[in-house]
Formats: sequence, C-alpha cells, structure tokens
Amino acid sequence: MPFLCLQCKLSCQSDWHNGHCSPGETKWTTLKGLHCTWICSSLSQVQTAWSMALMDKHKQVKRQRLDRICEGIRPPILNGPMHPRPLVALLDGRDCTVEMPILKDVATVAFCDAQSTQEIHEKVLNEAVAALLYHTITLSRDDLEKFKGLRVIVRIGSGFDNVDIKAAAELGIAVCNVPAASVEETADTSLCLILNLYRRVTWMHQTLREGTRASSVEQIREVAGGAARIRGETLGIIGLGRVGQAVALRAKAFGFGVIFYDPYLPDGVERSLGLQRMATLQDLLIHSDCVSLHCSLNEHNHHLINDFTIKQMRQGAFLVNTSRGGLVDEKALAQALKEGRIRGAALDVHETEPFSFSTGPLKDAPNLICTPHTSWYSEQASVEAREEAAREVRRAITGRIPDSLKNCVNKEYLMAASQWPSIEAATVHPELNGAAYRFPPGLINVAAAGGLPGAGTGVESLVSGTLAHGITPVSHPPHAPSPNKAEADRDIPSDQ
Repeated sequence: MPFLCLQCKLSCQSDWHNGHCSPGETKWTTLKGLHCTWICSSLSQVQTAWSMALMDKHKQVKRQRLDRICEGIRPPILNGPMHPRPLVALLDGRDCTVEMPILKDVATVAFCDAQSTQEIHEKVLNEAVAALLYHTITLSRDDLEKFKGLRVIVRIGSGFDNVDIKAAAELGIAVCNVPAASVEETADTSLCLILNLYRRVTWMHQTLREGTRASSVEQIREVAGGAARIRGETLGIIGLGRVGQAVALRAKAFGFGVIFYDPYLPDGVERSLGLQRMATLQDLLIHSDCVSLHCSLNEHNHHLINDFTIKQMRQGAFLVNTSRGGLVDEKALAQALKEGRIRGAALDVHETEPFSFSTGPLKDAPNLICTPHTSWYSEQASVEAREEAAREVRRAITGRIPDSLKNCVNKEYLMAASQWPSIEAATVHPELNGAAYRFPPGLINVAAAGGLPGAGTGVESLVSGTLAHGITPVSHPPHAPSPNKAEADRDIPSDQ
C-alpha cells in the first residue's frame, strides 16, 4: 500500500499495515531511523497529501533562499562556519568538474565564464560567499563592493595582482592563492625561452618556413647571427622564490653562472643553493648576460625594467619575463631591441592581455619571442591548482576565517581592518573550555582547561591589572566550532 513520509518527503510502496487501519487513521512507526506517517486511506488522499507536502517543501526552500539573501550583509571576520550549502562561484571559468567532487557536500558550485563583474549574474553577486578565479578577470575595490556576501577569494595560481587585496581586507574578504601551482612548468618554460634566445631556434625555424635556404656558412651566419654559447654565461635572476630557485637549479646544470637579487629573502639561502647574491638591482644588471624576472607585481616594482634600468644592463644582454607583464616597460624594451642594446627578449606575459602583435609598442620590435601567458600550463598543473584552490575554499567554509586558511595573502590587512567584538568582563563563552586563541597584539589570550571560574570566585584577581586598565576582553566568535573537538577530539589544545 502506498504511504507518505512527511519527514523525508518520499513516497514509497509498503505492505499493508497489519490490515487493521481505518480510513484516515494515522500511526507512527520508524523506518530506517526516520519517523514516518502511515496514511491508510485511498490513493487519492495519498496523492493530495503528497502534493501538500511538496508545497510545504517548496515554501521551505523559498524561505531558506530569502534568509540567505537577507543575510547577504557581509558578516564580520572570524565568526565561525558559513551558512549551510553556500554558493561558490568560478568567476572566469566555464568548467567546474574538478572542483565539484571536493565541494559538492558543503557548497553549491556554479561557473560564470565572465571577463568582468558586469558579466556576472546578479544572483552570484548577491549570494556567493566564495569565489575562484584565474588571471583573466580583475577585481578592484568597485568590483569587490558589488558582492554582497563574499568572504573568501581564491586565485587558481600563484599571482594575485588582479585582486585589490587591501580593499578586500577592508571589506572583510580573505584573499588566498596557490603558491606551489605550476612551479615546474613555469621554470621549464623560462629555461626553454632562455635556450631559445641563445640558440635562436625560433628564427631558424621561421627561416625554413619562409623557404629561405641556409646551406653555406654565410647563409647560416646570416640566419643564426646572435647565437651564443651557454656555458660560462651569467644568468641574473630577479626574485628567488619557488620558480626562481627552480630556474637557478636548471640553469646551473646547463653551465650558467647564476646570480640573483631578492631583498626579501633571508641571508644564507644563496649558500645552500650555491648561488651568488647581489646587493642591489644595479649590481645584478651590470653583471648579467641574461636577466630573468621571477618576482610578483606590486605598486613598488611596476616597470622595474624601464629605460633607465635597461641602460644599466650589459650591451647585448637577453631579457626573459614569465612573471608579470607590468614589470617591463614595453615601450622602452621595444626601443632597446631596435637599437640593439638588448640582443633578444622573450615574454610570456604582457602589459595588456590578451596580447596581440598587431597593437601595442612591440609590434615592430625585432628579436622578440612572445607567448600568450601559458608558461603555467600543463594538464597536471591545471588540475592540481584547481584541486588545491577548491580545498582552500572548503577550509574557509568548514573552518574559521582567516585561521583555517592555508595561503591567505592579506591576513595582516584582515587583522588590522577587522572589527573585534567586545563582551562584558564577566561573560565567558561556554565553548572556551580548554581553548587558547590567538588574537591581535594588545588583546588577551585566555587558556583554561575545564572552563573559567564565574564572577565572584576570585578570577578577577588574576587579570585585575588587565581589566583595571580598560583593555577590552575578546569574545569567542559565535557559532564557531569547539576547539576541543578539533584534532581528533582533543581535550587540551597542543598550544595551551
């Protein structure tokens, strides 16, 4: 006989209920752990009840959506788990098959395939709490303000110069990246371009494609003019991060002497890698036969390679850039290539992307190799970066922002911009048992296994100096998971 479960909203087939039910009678039983109502009546009555249940379910879904929209005002930082089943948007992609297996049980994933926020659907702007993006879309302050409930942005890749991280922090949005993404691919491409410049493979190939013969010594000299021996040359690396180190190790194997300039790197790294450190950028440019850029782009190093720094380079040096297009002044580079001050250049990134030879200052520049920002790509690297980005979003949804995030690049700005809630001195959150929390400088760390004593028990004497000087106590964020239940349900935190 058909029956209806008003709890799980499923219509099933079952045996007669002992054959003793009168029309309209309902009895409670348990089916697979759920309380179900047996409808012992005619089939039409069952169908009517089923329709009513569907209407109730539809109203419930509408209420949930309305609640989600009403909660669109961005919550404060460090306020615990997000709304159940939040919306995660892949802004500039058209495929989320890699992200879905990681996020499907905690979020709804959608892709926008947008090149700007003007192309993003209003529903995403209103409801998305997390955003994944590549390098093809830019999020300025104005763009970020269009998102009503956004709390975390994860860049699928290492660079994050297409996101205003300071503005994001002021709006309560954490920005993350995948720093280990495509290190091998970018390093391989960098060395490939360096070797191409030295051995002029691209120009020789183009000569044959054009039907030009190169059989005599004079013809070969004309086609391969500018080719050079690699062993004994000096490669100067600007920025010795993950990619810079990978390029240095590969270059040493080919016989390059490697020097580098990186003011942010601690002392001692050069000794462990067998490299020579330059004290200034000028020193590196003077001593390098080939300069390779591997630093991030920020407001301090825009147009790092310009007319002034190009004049400091050796006559006939090579230049390679697989980092960020804004590091090179393309007008100055084009002029240097035409004048022969730079023998050859290879660029995978450009000031304006997508790049086209038909426009821009580089269209008539000789001895130039350009690729369309693809040094990062391989099938393996693409999947790995997307998986790690999805895992970062999952950590944000299930944990606490920004402490749960692995690669938050604007955490210091978040701490400075966040509005920390205050509570009365005698108020202690019940989930504080055994917890030791990290708070911004000047605030109190409290650690107490088994909970803090209440008012009037003498605990004031322990912190009387702090309370007397008016330092605001800090509350445990509401709805945050208990720290006692993390790390295999430990009772006492390891950092207590």
